[in-house]
Amino acid sequence: MSAETKPVQTLDQRRAAHAWHRIISQATTSENGKRKYGEGAKEYAQEARKMPVRIITSGLGQALAFILAKAKDKKPNLRRLHQDLSDWVLKNCPMRVPKPGNLMESILEGDADFLRWATEETLAYLQWLNRFAEAEGLTED
Repeated sequence: MSAETKPVQTLDQRRAAHAWHRIISQATTSENGKRKYGEGAKEYAQEARKMPVRIITSGLGQALAFILAKAKDKKPNLRRLHQDLSDWVLKNCPMRVPKPGNLMESILEGDADFLRWATEETLAYLQWLNRFAEAEGLTED
């Protein structure tokens, strides 16, 4: 491999890298080489941890609507969770995205194939997001 050749990463490696950057970007300071997170990051991680069950139980659209409603009323930092999911899922979609930049609106305007794909991709992405949140100590056991 020459110095100019960029290594090809798998989709799972790209998911992991995106999720890792989203988690560590919420660190407020670094003390002795250790990242420190605020309450907003912990709420984000706790809601992300609950998302797979919500998606499986009620569907992706309802799960996203739930976090957006909580973001509006009680926890404004949860809008970031929707933005992070939108950023990953919509930028990696192999089909036409109905509403670029907004996963919730894309689900509302998309077809059944889009919804099925977006649900699978969101669940796969959340596995990495939740692993890294746990590794950074943002979730309770």
